[in-house]
Amino acid sequence: MGSRVVVVGGGLAGLSAAAVLTQQGLAVTLLESRPRLGGRAGSFLDNETGEWIDTCQHVGMGCCTNLLHFTRLVGIDDLFREERELTFIGPQGERCRFRDNIGPAPFHLTRALMGLRYLTLGEKVRLGLDLRRLAHARWAKANDISFEDWLLKHSRSRDLRDRFWDVILVSALSESASCVSVSAARKVFVDGFLSHRKGWRVLLPTAPLDEIYGQRLTNWLTSRGTTVLMQTGVTQLEEQEGRVSGARLRSGELMRADEIILAVPWHRLADIVPPSLVDHPTVEAASQLKSAPISSVHLWFDRTVIDVPHAALIGRLSQWVFARVESRGMRVESEGGRVESQTTVPSEQGGSHRPTEFSDLGCDHSPQATNNGPLTTDRLPLSTHHSPLTYLQVVISASHEVSAKPRAEVIAEVLRELGEIWPAIREASLVHGRVVTEHRAVFSPLPGSEAQRPVQQSPIPNLQLAGDWTRTGWPATMEGAVRSGYLAAENVLRRQGQSVSLVQPGLTVSRMASLLFGIRGDGMQSRTHG
Repeated sequence: MGSRVVVVGGGLAGLSAAAVLTQQGLAVTLLESRPRLGGRAGSFLDNETGEWIDTCQHVGMGCCTNLLHFTRLVGIDDLFREERELTFIGPQGERCRFRDNIGPAPFHLTRALMGLRYLTLGEKVRLGLDLRRLAHARWAKANDISFEDWLLKHSRSRDLRDRFWDVILVSALSESASCVSVSAARKVFVDGFLSHRKGWRVLLPTAPLDEIYGQRLTNWLTSRGTTVLMQTGVTQLEEQEGRVSGARLRSGELMRADEIILAVPWHRLADIVPPSLVDHPTVEAASQLKSAPISSVHLWFDRTVIDVPHAALIGRLSQWVFARVESRGMRVESEGGRVESQTTVPSEQGGSHRPTEFSDLGCDHSPQATNNGPLTTDRLPLSTHHSPLTYLQVVISASHEVSAKPRAEVIAEVLRELGEIWPAIREASLVHGRVVTEHRAVFSPLPGSEAQRPVQQSPIPNLQLAGDWTRTGWPATMEGAVRSGYLAAENVLRRQGQSVSLVQPGLTVSRMASLLFGIRGDGMQSRTHG
């Protein structure tokens, strides 16, 4: 085939589209404005430790069938580990092991839910009834009603909302029940917990995201003939006679194309589409999607401080903690430094913006420092530290309040919360710490927002849109991003005369879940070509 396909954007949506089109034999050029691939699923080099650190911990789930297919396709599935047990820590420090039991879905998590000791027996009964009602909530207005309003109608337990519903929703969607539509909430709980035994299982990357989606994927693509150009921003798409003819680069060069897939964030869409689309209702609606921030607190200690690889923390600022016990030795020069630094990074395509804040705090977290008041915000002189360190990442989704707080205050509060659960943290020295906030981490699945999400086929025939913000049937997740890339690629192939189904079906719904809850395998699996 002679068609030249240009994919603009090297996040998961663009990468998945480029990968499947490459596999189908098309000539693909991938353009990414940053020096690395992966988009929001990326890493940064921490200069203090010399380590590549993920901006935020990304996890998949067993129900993410397209993400899993993509990792197998490009040979990176060996860099993910399936977790079959989670730890939930209640408001009073109650430790609860969350794992499945023998039996078909939806009964496979009975022991796990009954084992949440910070919920009363009455709340657990109410939870079971509400989950059953939610499974049946397939009415047309489910996209337009908040999950909070739905809960108020069926369950008036504020504790149940705070200690279960919001814990899962904020982790999955970066928004609480008040800011999530019923359909988005249903997607999380039905696909993730009720339909299939493996749907809930967490998939953790075992290497930095830059290695997974950067180095390994770059090698896979280029070895198969795809051209990958990084630090190559696009300022605008050119249009001739009702078709896009190419991508205008920041250098001024026009990269001509027969087909273009625009895989950039929703808030960059209007800047890059041809002038004829800037005021189009599709672009205007997508550009008005609201965003939600996610913050991560990165901490390095001089010793082992926690006894689990990860845990969900209930009723705290800190929501999830992930540990890597064997961190590499730290190399820090003896010097003072600024407490806070604002890092401006290139936008996904063209220009620059500040989606991420990097704030550093080097301090001594000895018991004396903790007991005598707030931690110092000055980076203390540190000698070169060669011994292994314990690295913790604390994830705070829907972190609106974090953005408004001084970074030292955020770290101090996180340390206090962790120290209440793991006393060893109070005895350890905090060698290094920093806060990273992605202000536009995901779009918010607000009631009514589904109507703002465009299909992949744009109003211009040879221009496709891709991104987790497009209409995929999934909320803002890695699964949604990959689905969008596959759907956009299907449209390109169809225009080449190939009718190829790339989107993978969801997990097969268990017969018991179908009989009891009326769950069907159709869910949100429909094609969204337009």
